[in-house]
Amino acid sequence: MSLKSLALIENWPVPTAAAGVVRADGTVLGTHGPAGRRFPLASVTKPLAAYAVLVAYEEGAVELDEPAGPAGSTVRHLLAHTSGLAFDEHKVTAAPGERRLYSNAGFEQLGDHLAKATDIPFGEYLRQAVLEPLGMTSTTLEGSPAKDGVSTVEDLLRFAAEVQVPRLLDPRTVAEVMTVHYPGTKGVLPGYGHQNPNDWGLGFEIRDSKSPHWTGSSSSPRTFGHFGQSGTFLWVDPDARAACVALTDRAFGPWAVEAWPAFTDAVLAEL
Repeated sequence: MSLKSLALIENWPVPTAAAGVVRADGTVLGTHGPAGRRFPLASVTKPLAAYAVLVAYEEGAVELDEPAGPAGSTVRHLLAHTSGLAFDEHKVTAAPGERRLYSNAGFEQLGDHLAKATDIPFGEYLRQAVLEPLGMTSTTLEGSPAKDGVSTVEDLLRFAAEVQVPRLLDPRTVAEVMTVHYPGTKGVLPGYGHQNPNDWGLGFEIRDSKSPHWTGSSSSPRTFGHFGQSGTFLWVDPDARAACVALTDRAFGPWAVEAWPAFTDAVLAEL
């Protein structure tokens, strides 16, 4: 079968778009557009990076509550955007755990921390720990673990299947990913303004009752995932037992704020 709703990407005001949906059992319910084309992921890189860090945690290379990043911060703080680091600068603007300050710098410090702990460059660790085992042969990370990944819809559907039914990680670890860390913490969701609370798991944003939001009005509160400023997103809705990926070559903006929720609602309705 192929989901008719995926064809809605043809109405998006973008030069190129590709999308796909995968069930928890790994069944790809459909793709639309060039599913094998490589797109810059921007911040959709972060869930991949987080998964690599969690593999390192399970292998005993790092602990979630060991010091990392600024003084008083831990690996967990960095994954949950509560280290106190600024958005794109390596400067501290709050105490750890105090506010949800979405931070590219935090993920860069996380990458540095893992590279030191394992003696393997972060991009190489990601390849060995996550990309190769999942057969994500078209995905690369050269640069920042916060934003420099490049991938395809086909590869990200493999990753989205893994997150739903983990093989690389213990399911209990992935349950941590989709659990709110530092609950009640407020902050800004980039592109969507101040949210109170601004709930996040470990490397993945959690929908909960956020409004406005880039997922759909029918998305369950348990939905988790990430979007990127390059016009990309990946969400997993545990209640729907499915995940969706969309990649484009137009930067995130008002067009996405308008188009993405309706698209998600159409996908969920067809499921």
